[in-house]
Amino acid sequence: MVATSTNRYSFEAYCHDDGTDTRYELEDGNLVAMTPPTFRHILLAEKLGDRLKQEITRLNLPLYCLRETGLRVGYAKSRIADLMVVDQQKVAAAVDQAGIYQSTPNLVVEIVNPESVIRDYRYKRSEYAAIAVPEYWLIDPSAEKITILTFNEGLYDERIFTQEEKLVSKQFPELTLTPQDLFAL
Repeated sequence: MVATSTNRYSFEAYCHDDGTDTRYELEDGNLVAMTPPTFRHILLAEKLGDRLKQEITRLNLPLYCLRETGLRVGYAKSRIADLMVVDQQKVAAAVDQAGIYQSTPNLVVEIVNPESVIRDYRYKRSEYAAIAVPEYWLIDPSAEKITILTFNEGLYDERIFTQEEKLVSKQFPELTLTPQDLFAL
């Protein structure tokens, strides 16, 4: 169950710990409690995160792959991304601040759950396009597909990968991964 606050919050107020273990996203000034992910969700995020970190290390890129990090997507709006690939220097500059990335990440990955389908496929797509995220991946275990959205002139070009199709990523062009590889837990 996802609960929404009745109070309106500024982005600055959202950045302060409320003293609970509840994870919130900020939607137009409202706190929206996020339900805990399933173990499948957690394992998929771990597996993909490990693969992306291997590529970052192999290519010696000045990037981090972070799990469940906040991303500011508007004036009073912040999302919690399952995975984000971000610039190391920008993280270093904000290391003692709330874990909410306030620049455009290189890549955002969302793992779709039954209760997040509309949010992930529709709302986050437009929010990430508004801040020009170069690449947005939707990992959909129910449909056993991976959708890679590539930012192009203000909109996303979409490509869907299933089964043994090798993923094609502009951010990680040498990555060798298929949906079948990822979904095999």
